Amino acid sequence: MTAIEIEYCVPCGLLEPAIETQTRLLTEFGQDLDGVTLSPGHGGVFVVTADGETIWDKEVHGADLDLNLIVEAINDQLPAET
Repeated sequence: MTAIEIEYCVPCGLLEPAIETQTRLLTEFGQDLDGVTLSPGHGGVFVVTADGETIWDKEVHGADLDLNLIVEAINDQLPAET
């Protein structure tokens, strides 16, 4: 199973995109995940990790959140169904 963490900047008002990302991942993958944890941060951070591996980082990918790219990357992290 895969554990997802979304670290988001509280002062920047990124809670809403974090919740949107969390909801989308739970909707897409539900029981295939150990969980999707929201972790408050600061300094403009918005980072999505899967089992400690960075999937999305606002500093690298830019300010526009691409949920489809995140979903694809998480899907690639999940073990293949047998």
